[in-house]
Parts: sequence; C-alpha cells; structure tokens
Amino acid sequence: MRISIFIISLFVSIVGFAQQKTDTLKLKQTYGLRVGADISKPITSFIDSDKKGFEITGDLRFSKNHYAAAELGYEDVITTEDFITFTTSGSYIKLGVNYNAYRNWAGMNNEIFFGGRYAFSFFSQTLNNYTPNSYGTYFEADLIEPNTEYKDLSAHWLEFVAGMKVETFKNIYFGAQINIKKLITTKEPDNFENLYIPGFNKVFSNDLGIGFNYSISYLIPIIKKTK
Repeated sequence: MRISIFIISLFVSIVGFAQQKTDTLKLKQTYGLRVGADISKPITSFIDSDKKGFEITGDLRFSKNHYAAAELGYEDVITTEDFITFTTSGSYIKLGVNYNAYRNWAGMNNEIFFGGRYAFSFFSQTLNNYTPNSYGTYFEADLIEPNTEYKDLSAHWLEFVAGMKVETFKNIYFGAQINIKKLITTKEPDNFENLYIPGFNKVFSNDLGIGFNYSISYLIPIIKKTK
C-alpha cells in the first residue's frame, strides 16, 4: 500500500513539474503597429538626380499570421525614352494584407510573407521634349507641344507582393520586398500615354509593372498574447 501511495505521489509530482515547465515555456507574442520607410528611394535620389521620392510603410498585426499593410509615397521622375523625355509627379497609396509563412523559433518575430495590394495614384505628366516619329508610338505629333503639362491623371492597379522582415535589433526590422503589378485602369490625356506611374513604375506594353522595396521599420508594441 505504501509503495502504491509513493508511486502515485511521484507520478503526480512529475506531472505537476512538467506542467510547470510547459507554462514557463509559453511565450507572449507582440501585436503592434510597425512603421518605417523605404530606404532605397533616398539612395536612388542621391545617385540619380532624375529620380526623387519617398515612401512610408506600415503594417498592423491582427492575427497570428496576418498583417494589414499599407504604403504611401510621392515620386518626381524624369524619364527618357527613344523619342521622348517627360516628367511624372504624383502620390500613391497601397492597401492590403500580408500572410507570414515563416514559423519563428522561440522568442523570434521575423517574417517571410506574401500578400496583395490594391493601389491607386494621382499624378501629372509634363512633356519636356520629343522627336516626332512616323509610328505614332506615344502620341500624335501634330497635336502636342513641348513643355505641355497634363494634370488630374490617375491609375488603379493590383499587386502581388512577397518579401521578408528580420528583427536586427529589439523592435527594429530590416525588410526587402518585390512587387508584381497589373494595371486595372488609368486616366490618360487624349494624345499622350502614361508610360510611367508613381508607385507603379514603368508601364510595360502588357500593362504589367515590377518594383522593389528595401525598408527599415520600428515596431510599436500594443498588446502581447500568449502563444
């Protein structure tokens, strides 16, 4: 009888100790607002005087693996093609969701993510100079004058995004992201195509675009939930 009581007591003690260890291993994950900036745009502006702009980034974690995300920015870009040089100036906003596919180790809060964006831009185009060509690639040469500015232009598009964010210091993250874009609709002048759109970048013939983002951001903790 005493042996049975001893075995039962030992078993209860082991189970209790194991439960205690499990409880101590439960980690709290941070849910908060992360704000930052695209560091590639200032670097590009420093290297190339024809490209100026900035982009502010942000995301808000609302579930274990999902983040509401947004980017907003401004660009002033001079583009030179075979027969034309023009300036594009305007702002853009991108809204969407990221899914974190990375399974973090204990104490880590990094991301390997993919997601989507709905984006829109409001901008103007200024024709700086051009060489008329017989193909009418961009506009009808007889109907346009150099230094003509076209205002109140717009564009809407969808993006597929993929990237990563790594916590290098406490609450400070470095990130990289690639964007594949598909133009939905755009408002253009009657005799001039939108060959470059702020936030979309260069418009290819199939209405596709591509972009990159290198960011540094800071996480503002709001709440912590037990994993």
